[in-house]
Amino acid sequence: MSHQRKPEINFNYIYNYAYNPVYANGVQGGFTPRGELVAHFYQERPALPKELTHEISPEGGIGALVDSDPKNLNGTMVRFIETGVTMNFQTAAMVHAWLGEQLGQMQAIMKAQQEFMEGGAAEAAQEG
Repeated sequence: MSHQRKPEINFNYIYNYAYNPVYANGVQGGFTPRGELVAHFYQERPALPKELTHEISPEGGIGALVDSDPKNLNGTMVRFIETGVTMNFQTAAMVHAWLGEQLGQMQAIMKAQQEFMEGGAAEAAQEG
């Protein structure tokens, strides 16, 4: 009985010298005029001031804030876009499937962690 191997292919991963993974906590995008999906990944955070003006206290220290640039600093959020990805339908479908698999694994890990924590709390209660 001969067992014939299925055809195989190896992929070698080559990293650009400037490769630098970035953190993202959001995405925005849509479709290009060519019908491809574009996703712009951003990090959302409170805005940093360009300039702050403080009073000088009678003791010579930094006193109350009197002005800021931007004016609405406390009401401003920034979405810093570090990178974007454009993909065709087939690639988007593969990414979708891959993300689904990863999310399933994350859910299993989170469930196991939760069960471990609940089990540890039950054991501590029994010992107490």
